[in-house]
Amino acid sequence: MSVERIANPADIAISGLKVQATRMNVIATNIANASTSRTADGTPYRRQDVVVRATGGISGVILARVARDSSGEFKRVLQPGHPDADDQGYVQMPNIEIPTEMMHMVTATRAYQANAAVLKRYQDLTDATLELIR
Repeated sequence: MSVERIANPADIAISGLKVQATRMNVIATNIANASTSRTADGTPYRRQDVVVRATGGISGVILARVARDSSGEFKRVLQPGHPDADDQGYVQMPNIEIPTEMMHMVTATRAYQANAAVLKRYQDLTDATLELIR
């Protein structure tokens, strides 16, 4: 019979804080590259997303990987004077929608704040318990 490790609330909240901080950084990178029509490999920047997985049992989450979103098509924008324009004057632009990225940023920020609140409440309860013991 295997026994699952149950982490304390602080470990779970810290794991959530780490993942959401990474998620916010990835979203910020997506927003910053929304107009990048050519990367080092010669293609437009491709949106990235964070893949999170549970660690097993009740012990938090971990960052599985940061994945490139290959499902979205590049946008074609008419910009005849652009150095990356094709013969018809169209430039392939990243598959990033700023309003969608901003929505993701709000949810990541709120998840981060929720984990921080759990951590604060856990600290308050720990302090109260230690005060009772004294």
